[in-house]
Amino acid sequence: MGCAVAYFLAADPGFVGRILVLERDPTYEFASTTLSWGGIRQQFSTPENIRMAAFNIPFLKSAHETLAVAGEGPALSLREQGYLFLASARGEASLRDVHAIQKSEGATVEMLDPGQLASRFPWLNLDGIAAGSFGYENEGWLDPYALLQGFRSKARSLGVEFRIAEVAALERQGKAVVGVSLTDGETIAAGWVVNAAGWRAGALAATADIQLPVEARKRMTYVFDCREDLSSMPLTIDPTGVGTRPEGQQHMGLVSPPEAEDGPGTDFELEYDLFENVIWPTLANRIPAFEAIKLSRAWAGMYDYNTFDQNAILGPHPEIDRILFCNGFSGHGIQQSPAAGRAVAEWLIHGTSRSLDLSAFGYERIAENRPIYEAAVV
Repeated sequence: MGCAVAYFLAADPGFVGRILVLERDPTYEFASTTLSWGGIRQQFSTPENIRMAAFNIPFLKSAHETLAVAGEGPALSLREQGYLFLASARGEASLRDVHAIQKSEGATVEMLDPGQLASRFPWLNLDGIAAGSFGYENEGWLDPYALLQGFRSKARSLGVEFRIAEVAALERQGKAVVGVSLTDGETIAAGWVVNAAGWRAGALAATADIQLPVEARKRMTYVFDCREDLSSMPLTIDPTGVGTRPEGQQHMGLVSPPEAEDGPGTDFELEYDLFENVIWPTLANRIPAFEAIKLSRAWAGMYDYNTFDQNAILGPHPEIDRILFCNGFSGHGIQQSPAAGRAVAEWLIHGTSRSLDLSAFGYERIAENRPIYEAAVV
């Protein structure tokens, strides 16, 4: 998010000033970006999220040209294989309601009954499945590290300064944030500060007595081998929430922990209970070819989880000046980075998001206790 904001800000001819990006870990080893699935989709229930996708997806498809430096652009390895959301009889009405919203916003999605699902995806076991929603274009996944480096390289070519440093606190004077202090004791003054600190954003905001409901939520990814070639399958979401997609000739599996067990945490220790007890049994039932698989590796990453409503928090604070939020994407960050970066850049230059009205994601909704319910959270 920081790199995206920096790029859109530097690329806007209306911006006059200097841009400094402070990055605590230039290797991005533990960044949510590099540990993510890199999914992109239109299938949301919130119109603003769908509208963001309408900008994000064409941008990502053309990023090789848009973010090119000296004639070379990032190779995002975009695989446009779609998302397939499956629903039981209990969830069918909700899936159809969400589908209607998506169609009204121009999303390229289709509803499939069990017969159509069987014809299109013969590898599925459709016991207990009443319907599916398939994004037949403009959905899939890409290489998140390549996108990160694309934004970063292009921003640097446009004059953005990147510095290895860890921010210890926001510097606040009265009703304004005036800069940041670093862990080495240095203080940096700023006309504006953008909080794009990922899963650390809530703790950083707290240093200026700002309540930002963002914290880390650990998510495990499991990679496994399957003898049968299902490399052309879409990213598939079972009604239980278990998701899987191909990764080359391998496959990845993921599910959110039960709510009672999904507390804040920042450790990257590997855990295998979810795979053994939930993911593998669910996938073996839904995709019979996955009955005989071999787990090859696993990793842990962090969602920058918005505990208020799992949607982005974008724009200014209603009472504290000179700070902008770009936080709380709760697993949607890679795909929403173009629209979010553009919106924050426009707020900095024009005082509002001009290209797309994203005011619904403003901080005011938190202060006024107006959550935005997003049904399609993975």
